Amino acid sequence: MIVGTDILSMLLGGLAAGMVLFIVSVGLSVTMGLMGFVNLAHGAFAMLGGYVIVLTMRYWGIGFVPALALGFVVIAAVSIVFERLLYARLYRASELDQVLFTIGLVFFMIAAVTLIVGPENQQLMLPSWLQGQLDLGIVQYRTYSIFLIVVGSAIALGLWLGFERTRMGAQIRAAVDNRRMAESLGINIDRLFMLTFAFGSGMAAIGGGLGAEFIGLNPQYPLIYLVYFLIVVAVGGLGRVTGVFFAALIIGVLDFALKKYLPQGGTLFIYALAILLLLWRPQGLFGGKPT
Repeated sequence: MIVGTDILSMLLGGLAAGMVLFIVSVGLSVTMGLMGFVNLAHGAFAMLGGYVIVLTMRYWGIGFVPALALGFVVIAAVSIVFERLLYARLYRASELDQVLFTIGLVFFMIAAVTLIVGPENQQLMLPSWLQGQLDLGIVQYRTYSIFLIVVGSAIALGLWLGFERTRMGAQIRAAVDNRRMAESLGINIDRLFMLTFAFGSGMAAIGGGLGAEFIGLNPQYPLIYLVYFLIVVAVGGLGRVTGVFFAALIIGVLDFALKKYLPQGGTLFIYALAILLLLWRPQGLFGGKPT
């Protein structure tokens, strides 16, 4: 019985971590699939959103849910400015230029946050209704982890319905599958990408805020978790919401379990597994057949 509860606790912890990975990574998957833009600064928008959420709660006394909404709106608006002034100039540039630009943007944001806020890790102040333990019958587990699982599942369902049941979702899927054909049908790709980029950055902001209590938040966040976001996108497949969802859960559970039982080499195993998987299926575990 003890072994069973340990496995369940490990599974719940991994699912909670996976949900945070999904919320941050899904926007990166869609924007990379839509425009083919190598945006390594996506995690920096998650970091900025986390800071907006944590600091407005601490210094302005804003509630948890309103702070999440504010973080989404602020970072979505900021990302539109970046997209129009900077990203749009490099849409047709080489992948090397895009990588160098976005990595430079990451270091700029890290330096700016360190200068303005400081290098210390930021703690998320959870409301009373998210503190403590929740009795699940079989085991008691952290209320906030269960909250992350429920919220992440709801977001995944909402995004899936949005992509599969709305006109804009159909346009995004069409542009991801065949951009030239979508343009020939009259779809405004530039406008579509701007809106998708803003939404994806806003989602990253929510993920950065939700994960601040769970995985931490400091100026090095974009570099620490960049590889994880890229692995989730690579395994899930570009532009695949369901693929990114399942990939994030798999990686979250594996990472949580390996850090518990193999703290010295767990991360190495994740990297090795991702390399082997991509050698086998370059389009990702849940991606379509390469064209």
